[in-house]
Amino acid sequence: METIPRKFSANAYLRDCASRTVLDAIANRWTCLLVDALRDGPIRFGVLRRRLDGITQKSLTQTLRNLERDGVVIRTVYPTIPPRVEYSLSELGGSVVSLMEGIKHWSEEHVTEILAARETYDLRAAQEPRPVPVQPAG
Repeated sequence: METIPRKFSANAYLRDCASRTVLDAIANRWTCLLVDALRDGPIRFGVLRRRLDGITQKSLTQTLRNLERDGVVIRTVYPTIPPRVEYSLSELGGSVVSLMEGIKHWSEEHVTEILAARETYDLRAAQEPRPVPVQPAG
């Protein structure tokens, strides 16, 4: 296991910087939506799966495990029959809520502009390339 020095200087622009693994973890759509879904308190797996329409059980399980490993999510198992499992944000997870909420809101607010830009781009890309007119010298 690799130990990070106390005065670790992170620079995500550098290929070997460990902060890139953190960036990979939080720059995931399911991570963004999960953190936002957990912001109000503990939630059971089934509730999360219903709230995140389109996520597969495998993706939800893997994302939750990764977030738990990273210290963002806390998994609590209650000794009942059958066992009840809830997921909540850790203090670290709570610190990223506003960022994830902001990304989600920005996406919702600008979806029509993005879709229009994609359509314009796709139409332009589908056209035959035209030569640029040459301006006479002088």
